[in-house]
Amino acid sequence: MSKIINDTFLKAARGEKTDYVPVWYMRQAGRSQPEYREIKEKYSLFEITHQPELCAYVTRLPVEQYGVDAAILYKDIMTPLPAMGVDVEIKSGIGPVISNPVKSLADVESLGTINPESDIPYVLDTIKLLTEEQLSVPLIGFSGAPFTLASYMIEGGPSKNYNKTKAFMYAQPEAWFALMDKLGDMVITYVKSQIKAGVKAIQIFDSWVGALNVQDYRTFIKPVMNRIFSELKKENVPLIMFGVGASHLAMEWHELPLDVVGLDWRLQISEARELGIQKTVMGNLDPAILLAPWEVIEEKAKAILDQGMVQPGYIFNLGHGVFPSVNPETLKKLTAFIHEYSASKLGK
Repeated sequence: MSKIINDTFLKAARGEKTDYVPVWYMRQAGRSQPEYREIKEKYSLFEITHQPELCAYVTRLPVEQYGVDAAILYKDIMTPLPAMGVDVEIKSGIGPVISNPVKSLADVESLGTINPESDIPYVLDTIKLLTEEQLSVPLIGFSGAPFTLASYMIEGGPSKNYNKTKAFMYAQPEAWFALMDKLGDMVITYVKSQIKAGVKAIQIFDSWVGALNVQDYRTFIKPVMNRIFSELKKENVPLIMFGVGASHLAMEWHELPLDVVGLDWRLQISEARELGIQKTVMGNLDPAILLAPWEVIEEKAKAILDQGMVQPGYIFNLGHGVFPSVNPETLKKLTAFIHEYSASKLGK
């Protein structure tokens, strides 16, 4: 049995004092790693996630290379949707493309449910392999949130403005709430199966919900998020919320029964604290800075750490995911700097 030797990330997620600031990076698995690129020449994302040995390798590689304090399962937020009857294909250079978009209440009603053990056994097998045999740090599982999943399902793929999604929400509220209920049920079932298989924390990605204003979030999204987190709270693992361009929703997230509020680079940690966010916060170096000279990266990271360390309950991360042109050596150096700098401050 694999044993979690380094639980610093879990302590920070629970708001406990730590000897140093833990760090992991969104999209740390793959993207910029040469070993991953080699694998991608032979296999698609879909094929990698369906092979537990290969998927586990991709997931644990950044832990071994960078020395981060948590692993995040390598998979796509679209993974559970085919089981519901969504015809999704990940197209290179585009992203998820859905050939049967949702347009009506009838489309929502025709969506199925997910049985993780039979529909996505490969995901659960990968988790077991990692947590029982390979990792000495916690494994983070995740799911897309209902709004973000719905945006793909309604738009038929990625969108810049989410006009169809918002129009559906405003024009067909009955169908919208039915869709939120279906997706809410799926997220709860899907996440619980990941926890049962061995993940020690969960991140819910509502990547695109920043497209909504606060009032619409409260009306159309918050009820289902409240239900999801209330259900998952019973599982007793730290729950993290994250979205991009959603600083105006940070307090809304803080009011949900979750443990960690993820911030992108648009809202400083000190500003989040001033707003009244007392839960653990995670973030929030702009990933573009990773292409700057080391002196700039160090200066920016130091400023973020100084804000984060003012009180317990802080996890260092990027404000969005690692992108392909980032040098893996930069992430390794940054991880070491975060650990050393924070240990020197927190140890006083």
